[in-house]
Amino acid sequence: MTILVCGSVAYDTIMVFHDRFRNHILPEQIHILNVAFLVPDMRREFGGCAGNIAYNLSLLGGDASIMATVGDDAGPYLARLDELGLARDHVRPVAGSFTAQAFITTDIDDNQITAFHPGAMNHAHENRIADAAGVRLGIVAPDGREGMMQHAEQFAAAGIPFVFDPGQGLPMFDGEELRRFLNLATWCAVNDYEARMLCERTGLSLEAIAGELEALVVTRGGEGSHIHTGGRCIEIPCVAAERVADPTGCGDAYRAGLLFGLANDYDWERSGRLASVMGALKIAHRGGQNHRPTREDIARVFRESFGEELW
Repeated sequence: MTILVCGSVAYDTIMVFHDRFRNHILPEQIHILNVAFLVPDMRREFGGCAGNIAYNLSLLGGDASIMATVGDDAGPYLARLDELGLARDHVRPVAGSFTAQAFITTDIDDNQITAFHPGAMNHAHENRIADAAGVRLGIVAPDGREGMMQHAEQFAAAGIPFVFDPGQGLPMFDGEELRRFLNLATWCAVNDYEARMLCERTGLSLEAIAGELEALVVTRGGEGSHIHTGGRCIEIPCVAAERVADPTGCGDAYRAGLLFGLANDYDWERSGRLASVMGALKIAHRGGQNHRPTREDIARVFRESFGEELW
């Protein structure tokens, strides 16, 4: 089953601050905030939600097709997609623009401060779902505002079930727009902070939001995740990671596990557990796409964590 992954393709510049942000931000001076963080560690990675999700799907053996927009500087990223065998038929170049760029600073508690330049992502609406033949499942991940809205409408009009994953793009939408997304989507995936914001903006409780969907997935970091479906809440435990190196891209890895489960008719417990495994494998490596487990490695971690076979 071809999974159309709509979202950003971006370069991530990741910097590590060897202290805690809270030690350098004075609450009583927040109205005149002027801080600088010394970041001796810096690297540039391939990222973006669509790129990360598709990468993790490829590790699982899933059939992912990326729908995204990129700028004049996309050459290295496009070459990487070709090297990985990831389809880029729907990755549209936008002349005179930069590929989206995220500048991420992480402290020793894994808190993050991110500055994001959307660049070519603002042209995401120029891509159309109808141009992607053979798609049976999709996801609307953080992307250009108009692109996210149009792709959700187009998925629904085509009768293609999709996951609404607002992520860090959630603040772009007001309550009415978010309620429209929820009406169109089949499933929704957010982290616990985004879940609170979603409730606040829509004026709906978590239970009410879940009632409008086949499932509402709420990730909770080291506390695992909750899958609200059919009037019940399924608790998915966090899988112990080999080490905690970098949280960047963990949510995307988790969503790839969910999508793979949906594409293969797994029940929610199994899909959530696979998603948890993918998040744990990712967090042990820096960057969103530097972990390289084989399918056998994924199955082994799943078996060790849950006492059952995956494949």
